[in-house]
Amino acid sequence: MGSLSSPVDSTKPFNPIDPTELVVESSLVTNFIAEYYQTLEHRPVQPDVTPGFLTVQLPSEAPLASESVESILQDVYDKILPGLTHWQSPNLHAYFPITCSNAGLLGETLCSGLNVVGFAWSASLAATELEQVVVDWMGKMMGLPQGFLFSGGGGGVLQGSTCEAVVCTLAAARDRALERVGDDMFNKLVVYCSDQTHFTLKKGSKLVGIRPANVKAIKTTKNNEYGLCTTDYVPSSN
Repeated sequence: MGSLSSPVDSTKPFNPIDPTELVVESSLVTNFIAEYYQTLEHRPVQPDVTPGFLTVQLPSEAPLASESVESILQDVYDKILPGLTHWQSPNLHAYFPITCSNAGLLGETLCSGLNVVGFAWSASLAATELEQVVVDWMGKMMGLPQGFLFSGGGGGVLQGSTCEAVVCTLAAARDRALERVGDDMFNKLVVYCSDQTHFTLKKGSKLVGIRPANVKAIKTTKNNEYGLCTTDYVPSSN
């Protein structure tokens, strides 16, 4: 990749949305991403850098003037890419499979460009109803009972990550349990999970106030396809 740097124009007024510049600048970013994926297979999956490598390359204070997209992309190429673990690399066989696609990239662009604030139906009617439709699609794909769907009087919400979903689920389960047993039993609440469960559940439990000692892992085996075996769990005396 050749040099993209261009001088900073500190006299140029800052305009958050300039449709004319958007066409040019978005093309530069798209080309940058496309070139990244074209060369991704030949990049080392994990960076060969030491902690603090980026800090010493960046200013200690925020810049007062804006920079061109070309200059920013050059910094990304020179300073950021060398320090990334390339999750989308075909040579990475850990964590998750590739999670990116043209559809995903374009969808994120639409979301950012439209900048929809969808915290309530009145704030963005289409966003709220689209979420309801998609949640029902997913519920039907998983074979959930009709009562779990918006169309059946239930419903849900799309979360940004598994961690968010786990915390929301645990908070809802906690409050449901406390309605039944009373707030004074909070420290007695217990979370049961499989011994194959991701550590996210333990972290989420702590965030909603469940003591780590009250998160109980139930042993699972290959013979029962790692399903919960309640008969194998012996509760502790406390």
